[in-house]
Amino acid sequence: MWGGVFGLPYVENERWGGMILTLLLFTFGVAFAFPLSVLLALARRSEMPAIRALAVGYIELVRGVPLISLLFMASVMLPLFLPAGVALDKLLRAQLALILFAAAYLAEVVRGGLQAIPKEQYEAADALGLTYWQRTRAVVLPQALRIAVPPLVSTFIGFFKNTSLVVVIGLFDFLSTVKVSLNEPAWTGFGVEAYFFAALVYFVFCYAMSLYSRGLERRA
Repeated sequence: MWGGVFGLPYVENERWGGMILTLLLFTFGVAFAFPLSVLLALARRSEMPAIRALAVGYIELVRGVPLISLLFMASVMLPLFLPAGVALDKLLRAQLALILFAAAYLAEVVRGGLQAIPKEQYEAADALGLTYWQRTRAVVLPQALRIAVPPLVSTFIGFFKNTSLVVVIGLFDFLSTVKVSLNEPAWTGFGVEAYFFAALVYFVFCYAMSLYSRGLERRA
């Protein structure tokens, strides 16, 4: 898609669109937001007041504003805070906004899983002489994430559908591409079929994630 290699012409990412853009935003968003959400959930349960306050402030601030606001801020305001000569393209700014938004919601889901772990598990890990990070990595997180599989997948599904909001900053995801295609004379009058097809595609992806989560629950 990027081009510029193997003799292919360079294509600015402002011209990317369709299902590929939706999948890129979703895949990279989840890949970066999930590790960040785990750190935020651990920070919110930290015994250090400063770290806990920062985590709580970030989570509540991001969850308190709509995603459209974050997208507008990333598109319009973020460039104002960058040093002179430094520029981030529109797609990267939208991706950062989606990552920060998803991380805040996923952090609360992970925190719910952490709170469901009995305190005896922590005491048993301490009795074995495990450090904080050893206890978290080997004992606490595996159980917490197993418990949090259903709400995690629900959040992923919501995040997948929320990628359609990037149209407000001029990026054309799958749904926006379907809408724009209806302006072509050859597709005039096929609005019902086009939106039905879009709904079917979203359903297939979301239902596939739901089936995968059920398989994870059974194996757990």
